Amino acid sequence: MAQNHIRRAESKNGTNGTRPPGRPRSEESRRAILRSTLKLLKHNGGFAELSIEAIAADANVGKTTVYRWWPTKAALVADAFSASADEELQFPNTGSVQNDMSLQMRRLIRIFQSKRGRVVAALLAGGQSDPELIEAFRERFLWPRRKQAYQTLQRGIDRGELPAGSDLNLILDSLYGPIYMRFLIRHFKLKELSLIHI
Repeated sequence: MAQNHIRRAESKNGTNGTRPPGRPRSEESRRAILRSTLKLLKHNGGFAELSIEAIAADANVGKTTVYRWWPTKAALVADAFSASADEELQFPNTGSVQNDMSLQMRRLIRIFQSKRGRVVAALLAGGQSDPELIEAFRERFLWPRRKQAYQTLQRGIDRGELPAGSDLNLILDSLYGPIYMRFLIRHFKLKELSLIHI
């Protein structure tokens, strides 16, 4: 079952292992652009106020260099956040699905509580009126994490910790829904969220 979910996730995030045509791009420039994007988002506070010109200037590259890597500002912002959180949000494999999910969720909460939480808030807020932005967030952040989560839950099923035929999407929405709700609505503090009771 997890394989079906993973294939759908891969088709949604456009992963096909190919490199766009054109001359090779500098990895150093790419990292500088990602760093500048996060820095300016944190300082300027919103997606609408961010410009490719400002990012290029801060990273000391040309606009054409930015567009060689990313087709849109939305794709760049989503990649910048995803790259900054990728290592932290890897799902562990402790031998317990409950521990694996709990550890990853705690890491996500720490990121949301940090300055990077402002970047996520800007992405999600801007995405409500910008379909391109919310699609970039889904493809470049949500679906790669979702693919890993499917694999983690499938290990739990294989070990007999979860029932065979479990609805993986329902499990994930039930686990992460409260985190996103408290992060965005702020009716209760995110740090008060008790993962034990989810």
